Amino acid sequence: MHHDRKMKKWRPFASMPEQYIGLQEVINKQAEVPQPLLTEEQMEQINFILIEALHTNKQVYLTYYKKGQCITETGFIQFVDSLGNLFVFIDEVFELKNKMKLSELIDVRFT
Repeated sequence: MHHDRKMKKWRPFASMPEQYIGLQEVINKQAEVPQPLLTEEQMEQINFILIEALHTNKQVYLTYYKKGQCITETGFIQFVDSLGNLFVFIDEVFELKNKMKLSELIDVRFT
């Protein structure tokens, strides 16, 4: 039998990662939504619940806007700075401190 001296392996997925990443970006872009705009009343309500959650240490559902997506997590409010547009949230799953902007918040409710 005669073998080709330079046996090249056929690599159909060699360029896959780059294509996959590109495709994933396209899919993610399509899934993006504009940040919902809140009324003054909704913002006041969010602030009120944040401060109550902070003082009572009650668990909350927190919905925030990040990179074109609305994300909901469960956890506890540790710190609120209304003037600095900042709050600290400890998520229930990993117990990590997350510093966030109040302006990224869409909704806060007690669990």
